[in-house]
Amino acid sequence: MRRIRKWHALLVAAAAALCVPASGVSSSSDNSMITKVGKTEGQLNLIAWEGYTQPQWVKPFTKATGCKVKPKYGGSSDEMVTLMRTGQYDAVSASGDASLRLIFGKDVRPIDPKLIPDYKNFIGALKSPPHNTVKGVHYGISLQWGPNTLLYNTKKVKPKPTSWGVLYSSKYKGKVTIPDNPIQIADAALYLSKAKPSLGIKDPYELTDPQFKASVDLLKRQHALVKKYWVTAGDEIDLFKNGSATIGASWPYQTNTLQAAKAPVKDLIPKEGATGWADTWMISSKAKHPNCAVKWIQWVSTPKVQAQQAIYFGETPANTKACVIMDKLSKGSCAQYHANAPTAYFKSIKFWKTPTKDCGNGKSNCMDYTKWQQAWTDIKS
Repeated sequence: MRRIRKWHALLVAAAAALCVPASGVSSSSDNSMITKVGKTEGQLNLIAWEGYTQPQWVKPFTKATGCKVKPKYGGSSDEMVTLMRTGQYDAVSASGDASLRLIFGKDVRPIDPKLIPDYKNFIGALKSPPHNTVKGVHYGISLQWGPNTLLYNTKKVKPKPTSWGVLYSSKYKGKVTIPDNPIQIADAALYLSKAKPSLGIKDPYELTDPQFKASVDLLKRQHALVKKYWVTAGDEIDLFKNGSATIGASWPYQTNTLQAAKAPVKDLIPKEGATGWADTWMISSKAKHPNCAVKWIQWVSTPKVQAQQAIYFGETPANTKACVIMDKLSKGSCAQYHANAPTAYFKSIKFWKTPTKDCGNGKSNCMDYTKWQQAWTDIKS
C-alpha cells in the first residue's frame, strides 16, 4: 500500500481537529470518534457491493442484534460516494478509490478499532492502511480484498487467454463487457505498462498527460468492441448467461455465481497483473443507526462471517483466523482465495485509489480524478 499523498496534509489537519472522542455512539455527534456502542436502533441502512449482504450472515446478525438490514447495492465507487452524501445510509463498503474522498469530505466518522474484537487478528497490511487510516486515526475497519479478473466463456474463447490484450482485440467484437467505471482507465494503463513500456507507466493511477492519453485512446478504440458496460455484477452475469458476452473484466463473484449455475466460464489474472480492491466498512457522519452500524462491523469482522463472505464472493478475508473455517466450509478455499498467501501477493495487486495531480515523485503533472471522469464520458460517447 502507498503512503498518504502530500496534498492531503492540510485536509488531514482539519479532519483531525474534528476527531474528538465522544462519550458514546450518537447519531447527532457527526464527526466525533466512535468509542462506545450503546443500545441498537433496530435498523441498519447499508450501501454495499453486490454479494456483501447475503442472508447466511445477515439473518443471524439480525437475530443476534435486533438490527434489520436494508441494503442498497452500489454499482461503482462514484455511486457509493454520491449515495453516502444523501444522509440516507448508515454505512458503506467503500473501496480504496472512494474511502479517502469520504474521509476528506467529512462524510464518515472515525472509529476506535478497539471496538472490534477481531481487529487484532487482521493481517498487518490491513490494520492501518492508508486508504482508511489518516494520521493514526481510523475512519473505518478493513473487510476483504482481491483482484479484478479476466472472465471468459471456455467454449467460445479459444485458445485460453493470457493477456488483457484480448479485451482490445477485434476477434471478440460485440462480445466484450467491462465495468462502467472511470477507474477502468487504470486497467488500460496497467496493460500498456507492459505492452508499451516506452510510455514509462509505473503506477496505473498516476498518469501524466501522454500516459493518460494513450490509455484513453486504447479504451476509445475498444468502444466498438463492447457489447455493454456493466453497472452491477448482476448485469455481467446476465450477459454471460444469455450469451451476449463471452469475455470481459470481472470480479471472482461473477465467476462463482456463473459456475454455480453451470455456465462454462473460468477466470484468471493475466500476465500483466491486475488491479484490485481493498474494502472498508465506514460509518456515515449522518448515520441514524450508528450503534447497529458498529455491531455490523463487529459481526462481519469475525472469522466465520469473513470465511463465508470470502467463499461466496471469491475474495480474501482480512481476518487471519478465517482460513481454517474457509477450509471447513469448502475444502481448499483458503489457498484458492489466497488467505494464507505471503505479503508479496498482497503487494502485487494494484489496488484502487483515487487519482490525484500528485505523481508521487515530487511532481504534480498527473491527471486527477475529475479528468478521469470526463475522459470516461468521452470514451463511451
